[in-house]
Amino acid sequence: MAHLPAAVSIITTDGPHGRMGITVSAICSVTDSPPTVLVCVNKNSAAHDVFKNNGRVGINVLAGEQEDLARHFSGATQVPMEQRFAWDIWEKDTAVPVLADAHVKCIGTIEAITEQGSHSVLFVRLDRVEVNNENNSLVYFNRAFHPVGLPVAV
Repeated sequence: MAHLPAAVSIITTDGPHGRMGITVSAICSVTDSPPTVLVCVNKNSAAHDVFKNNGRVGINVLAGEQEDLARHFSGATQVPMEQRFAWDIWEKDTAVPVLADAHVKCIGTIEAITEQGSHSVLFVRLDRVEVNNENNSLVYFNRAFHPVGLPVAV
């Protein structure tokens, strides 16, 4: 699966079961009407039950220059969760944490969960989708992060 290029996102939640965010590359569009995506989360992850029980999620598709955030939210840098959410990078007054400079920002509700092997597939109906066309995007391919963008017109 390391050879399957995928967009890099940070999914977030906040609610009675806690505030959490993790880096994922397993997100896929399901339908336009209603706007729905799927997100795969490892059942052994400490974040799994927090997302499942809170029921609301933010999906932050990262811009090409946000590799450091991908590493922090993957746990690779050992930065505590509370510190990650204390940084001045989040939009104010949102139900779940949303990155101000994400390439794509979504907020939605988990409508269904399917168990498949080691992961749960969360089907998220989106209430908000906002695209920043000024940003490029970050993908994960061959065990490394790569910024990608539209070709520059000459």
